[in-house]
Amino acid sequence: MYDLWIASCVAALAVGFFVWGLIFWCIVRYRKRGNELPVQTRYNLPMEFLYTIAPVLIVSVLFYYTAVVQTDVVKTTNNPDVTVEVVAFKWNWQFNYRDGQGVDAETTASVLGTSEVIPILVLPTGRSIRFEETSRDVIHSFWVPEMLFKRDVFPGSIRNVFEVSSLETEGAYVGRCAELCGSYHAFMNFELRVVSPEDFDRFLAAKQGGASTQEALTSIGEDPYATTTRPFETRRDESNFNPDTAPAGAGS
Repeated sequence: MYDLWIASCVAALAVGFFVWGLIFWCIVRYRKRGNELPVQTRYNLPMEFLYTIAPVLIVSVLFYYTAVVQTDVVKTTNNPDVTVEVVAFKWNWQFNYRDGQGVDAETTASVLGTSEVIPILVLPTGRSIRFEETSRDVIHSFWVPEMLFKRDVFPGSIRNVFEVSSLETEGAYVGRCAELCGSYHAFMNFELRVVSPEDFDRFLAAKQGGASTQEALTSIGEDPYATTTRPFETRRDESNFNPDTAPAGAGS
């Protein structure tokens, strides 16, 4: 996908410089030198053919490579190494580690976010990962900016499924909801924590053994709480728009 963007930008700049060159050449070559009109040409079939077929060729090439890259990005496999069910709700996330694919698979461990604790999605490097997304209410969007992708999360029976062939770099990455989903949309963050395969196996075993997410993270030497984002003060328990303690108006 990155290569497609670079190639598209290079092609756009090449076309732009060519057009700008023609414009400036015409400005210099045909600038007014007197009152005599230049030769008027009513038809120029080669030029008309050029500016008709050239855009068609450019669009066709871009369409072809876009289709190739898109097919590669959205392809799925039958046996991914890790399957995670992403459950979005107003206004937080739940990540379920599954023992298979589809709605009939069983959840073996789960991470649930709250207003006080940012949910941390722990995943390994070097393994294929399948995401199966669903929403409990409205449309949300699963977005990790550093991974250069986002996928909408739909309610109902629609499950947006996609795969990542592997994660290469360990670290912590902020995740966000990229779809305006309600009052606290801006507070709907999570953290992706990428660890080694060995640490991931230990984390998952600890979760399956009954440990909390924070305990499981501590057991593999990771920070127990999110480091890339923090819970925001939402004041969800207060009547912010019409406080009960507000003085009554004098009326008229």
